[in-house]
Amino acid sequence: MSTKATHPPDTPLYPIREVSRLTGVNSVTLRAWERRYGLIRPKRTPKGHRLYAQDDIARIERILQWLNRGVPVSQVVDLLDQPETVETPVPDAGDWVSQRQQLQVTIEILDLPKLEALYHQNLALYPLSVVVNELWQPVILALETKWTIQPDNLVRRTLEAFLRSQVGTRLHYANQSTRGPLILLNTMPDDPGPLWMLMAALMASEQGYRVQMLDHSLPLEDLPQAVARLHSSMVLLTSGQRESDHFIHTELPNAAEALNVPLGVCGAVARLRDSELRGGPVHTLGDDLPQAIARLRPLLRESGVL
Repeated sequence: MSTKATHPPDTPLYPIREVSRLTGVNSVTLRAWERRYGLIRPKRTPKGHRLYAQDDIARIERILQWLNRGVPVSQVVDLLDQPETVETPVPDAGDWVSQRQQLQVTIEILDLPKLEALYHQNLALYPLSVVVNELWQPVILALETKWTIQPDNLVRRTLEAFLRSQVGTRLHYANQSTRGPLILLNTMPDDPGPLWMLMAALMASEQGYRVQMLDHSLPLEDLPQAVARLHSSMVLLTSGQRESDHFIHTELPNAAEALNVPLGVCGAVARLRDSELRGGPVHTLGDDLPQAIARLRPLLRESGVL
């Protein structure tokens, strides 16, 4: 396959940062798709900077469509130039399944160098929403299910420390480069750790929000002061647990009423308590984290933040 761009000379061209903004695919992933798989072939300036035409952007959108259908990135190149009506191939069922198994084993044996390599490798090859949906979310759910029967605090805390470091570094630089609304993220009282909060922070940052995480569950009565002092546009609480009836029925709605910004919940608690919270002042965003973060924008528009 030729790697030379064939765009007409008068075609409008976009730098990689703009293409990343338009498509939601970060620049590291775009470069990996080009180098490893030849999925896209941007034009280059004399200094080597990548420039993308509109047909490149359309091609990226088709790549995302295939990935979201479960097709491994290694198989997408053979599908891109086929007619749009081509039947979606049956995904390689062992691809994501084997990657989940590999990731879970790597976490459980505490192989941190390999864990770091897997983390960065998948974020380079796939959009973040795909990585969270297909890999991290299922693995964290599997681990937490296992830990309810056979607790392993060493593995849990090690994984939390690893993700806190990786996500924290990403947030540090992302918060400096975006002017988006600030989301205040915190865990709920019964959640034994910040795994869901860390994943939500990763997704929110990718969608252009500034994110402030709190390491420990903040008392609900302190949220108004936290919002005011941090200039937060929204509070998002996460939990992989059901949380207590009193917290859900009384404390949480009262906290939402006391705030002048939206209060949302995501993670397993949003699914388990949806019927009880629906229609009240607390916004349930679901346990699918990419979808939950996608729901923030219309919510912030309704509240007048955007």
